[in-house]
Amino acid sequence: MTVGAVPGSEVVLETSRLLLRPWRVAEAVIQHELWTERDPRVPPHRRIDADGHPTVAELESSIRTDQLWSSGLLAIERKASRDVIGYCGLVDSERGAAGEPELAFELLRRVQRQGYATEASLAVLEWARSSGYERLWATVWDWNTASRRVLAKVGFTETERKEVDAVHGTNLFTTRRL
Repeated sequence: MTVGAVPGSEVVLETSRLLLRPWRVAEAVIQHELWTERDPRVPPHRRIDADGHPTVAELESSIRTDQLWSSGLLAIERKASRDVIGYCGLVDSERGAAGEPELAFELLRRVQRQGYATEASLAVLEWARSSGYERLWATVWDWNTASRRVLAKVGFTETERKEVDAVHGTNLFTTRRL
């Protein structure tokens, strides 16, 4: 994995198969597809609502204004095919301790189960370590066995902390020392 900077000090991470980099406005359609594909057990504020929001135009605006999607969560691009397949990165969701960001990742369904989430997460973990972070954490729904498997593969362990939601399931908190 290599870490590089492009003009404007943007984070760019590279693995053998992937390039993790800031989002481009034209890729808002991929973000919209991710929103559309989400499991119905995911809370409503993270899915397309009845009125179709967020729209592709709203996601384009979020990329232009450097909101969460374009700053903390890097687009995952396959180097061989040059297509964006999801995101991975660190976010400060204010649910963890100060100075301990959360690892987050999501892939399009058509590319899942090919090791991309693990590969991208390992690149982000290496970048976090080299940036001086000492510990990261991640949350995962108890029913999301694929993401739980990825987190275990990259060294996260489940803690005793849980948030139970009668409708959506139990959100498990995991952590990893770097």
